[in-house]
Amino acid sequence: MDWVSFQGIGIGKIFLRDYLFTVFGLKIYWYSIIVVLGIISGICFSNLIAKKFGINKDTLFDVTVIGLIFGVIGLRLYYVVFNWKEFSSNLWSILEIQNGGLAIYGAIIFSFTSGFIYCKIKKINFLPIADVASICFLIGQCIGRWGNFFNIEAYGYETKLPWAMYSNTIENGTVGVHPTFFYESLWCFIGFWVLFIFIRYRKFDGQVFLNYIIWYGFGRFFIEGLRSDSLWLVENTLRVSQVLSFILFFTGVFVEVYVLFFYMKKHKDREFLYVKNLEKDKKTKK
Repeated sequence: MDWVSFQGIGIGKIFLRDYLFTVFGLKIYWYSIIVVLGIISGICFSNLIAKKFGINKDTLFDVTVIGLIFGVIGLRLYYVVFNWKEFSSNLWSILEIQNGGLAIYGAIIFSFTSGFIYCKIKKINFLPIADVASICFLIGQCIGRWGNFFNIEAYGYETKLPWAMYSNTIENGTVGVHPTFFYESLWCFIGFWVLFIFIRYRKFDGQVFLNYIIWYGFGRFFIEGLRSDSLWLVENTLRVSQVLSFILFFTGVFVEVYVLFFYMKKHKDREFLYVKNLEKDKKTKK
């Protein structure tokens, strides 16, 4: 049985099984259980805050289902595209997700894109939904990263820091490495609370979403630089997730500054929060 330890902070060997139990011979992996737990937690929380954004729960349900379906596809496809050599000789292996190979950025891109397209077709305001989804993604990412702990993966390079992680699967337990899965989980946990508090101070629909990509992009850029299992855009030169994080961070900053200091000032007579528009409509009908 594999183990991990954090010797520098007094945590001895923690023995891990990669699966919890079997059902008709099918292994139920800890990774999948934790990821599903993260998704369910995010969905439950979205229902709690939907009203704050003026979102109908039926609409939220429809967009959630669409986002989940395409998010799962994106999880795998992103990894496959940027690691094509591994799959080019055996295309059927693309479907063998039990062997690992998922990327959260794929889920983010596909979920938000599919949600946007659905809302466009149904003529629904997408921005408040994107705001809610952003906060819920942070919940899912915070919890889901612990699936990497059970798989003993998504760790970083060698380090002598007190919280270094050791494992029998990493140089036979002789070398400590950065527990980068934990760094990202903690970053997402803090980000969740920052954005949750920020809800009451938002100035326009989509601002929470922008702050999500700014927050996550900033943190992921540095965390990715510590990881030893990155997908490379240019081998040993450009990491895919660092490039994307860089783009998301600066795009988010640029758009938010533009909207706050230029666009909103130019359109002072317009209400930029959908929930307030709904409140005005209700008062008008009365």
